[in-house]
Amino acid sequence: MSDALQILPPTRGQTERAARKAQRMAERQARRSAHDPVRPPEFDILIVAQGGGIDREAAMLAASLRLNAPGFRGRLVVAEPQPGGAWEGTDPRISPPARAALVALGAEIRPLHARSFGRSYPHGNKIEALALLDPSRPFLFLDSDTLVTGDLDAVGFDFARPSASMRREGTWPEPPPYHHGYDSIWRSLYDRFGLDMDGSLDLSQPEDHWERFLYFNAGWFFGADAAEFHRRFHDWAVAVRDDPGESLACQSLDPWLDQVVLPLVVHSLGGGRPGPELAGLDGEITWHWRNLPLLYALAPEPALATFESIAAQPEIAPLLAGWEPAERLLAGGDGRRLIRPLGAAHPPRAPERALRKRLKRAGLWLT
Repeated sequence: MSDALQILPPTRGQTERAARKAQRMAERQARRSAHDPVRPPEFDILIVAQGGGIDREAAMLAASLRLNAPGFRGRLVVAEPQPGGAWEGTDPRISPPARAALVALGAEIRPLHARSFGRSYPHGNKIEALALLDPSRPFLFLDSDTLVTGDLDAVGFDFARPSASMRREGTWPEPPPYHHGYDSIWRSLYDRFGLDMDGSLDLSQPEDHWERFLYFNAGWFFGADAAEFHRRFHDWAVAVRDDPGESLACQSLDPWLDQVVLPLVVHSLGGGRPGPELAGLDGEITWHWRNLPLLYALAPEPALATFESIAAQPEIAPLLAGWEPAERLLAGGDGRRLIRPLGAAHPPRAPERALRKRLKRAGLWLT
C-alpha cells in the first residue's frame, strides 16, 4: 500500500453541509452589501493654508481628518501661497509651527504661485490651487475652517456630477429697484459662457426668488477632473472680474466672485444641487465652522466635541496659545456657558446676521 495520503471523496452529508454553509455566507454578504455604503473611489482633499491663522485652521482640519476618518485613502493636499506674483509685497507662507503640525499629521504641502488673484482677492486662492492637483483625479475642496467629523466613505460622492455646498443665504446678487432682476443678472452670465440656464433652475421656487437660481457656498465643492475644473473656474472668474458686463455693473464681486462663477462651472460639467446622498457634508461628516463664536453657537455637538478634543492634541495645542478666541471661549469656558445658549435660541432658518449682532452686543464676537 502506498504511503501517500489518500483523499476520499466527500460524503453526501458533507456535500450538503458545505452547500448550506456557502449559501449562508452568500446571504450574509448580500445583507452587508445592502446596508453598507458603497465606498467612493479614491480622491484627494485640497485645502489652502497661509500665515495669519488660516494655517492654524488647516492644521485643525488635518487633525480632525486623522481622528474621525482614519481610513481615508487619498491625500490631503495643502496649497501654500508663495511670496511674489499676485502676493507681491507680503509673505503669505505657513508659520513654522503650523507647517510642522501639518507634516506630522500627514499633509502634503505644495507651493502655490498665484498669478491672477492673490492679495487683491484672497478667495481666489482656491481657484488657482486646483492647478496643483493631479489631472483626471477626483477631488474634494474644503475651506480650511472645516472639521471632518465622520467617515468620508459614508458620503455618496458621484464625482461625474459635481456639486457644492448649499449652506448659504441670498447674499448675491442684490438686484437694483426697477432694473435687472435675478433672472436677467444670472441669465447674462449663463449666456456669456454658452450655458443653458433653464436646466439649472429650481422650478419649485417662485419666479425671480434667489433660491430659484443655482447658488452655492464655496466652502466645499468636488469634481472628477481638477485640471478641467480649474481651467473653467479660473478663466471664467478672470473674465467676469475684468469685464462684468452691463447686468453686473452695479453688483459687488468682492468677496462674491468665487460664488458667482462656481454655479456656472458646476452646471457646465453636468452637476447641480447636492442630493440627500451628500447630506453628511455640512452635517454629520464635515462642518464648516468659519470662526469660533459661530462654532459654539451653531455647530452640532459632534463638531464642537471634535474641536475641543483636537485642541488638546500635542500638534495643535501650541498653535492655540495666545489666540484670544480659544483662550476665552474654549479654555475660559465662555463658549459653552454664554454662546451655546444664544445659538440654541436662534431659529434654524433665520438670517445669521441677527445672531452675529447679538454676539457683538455681548462682546463675544471674537475673530
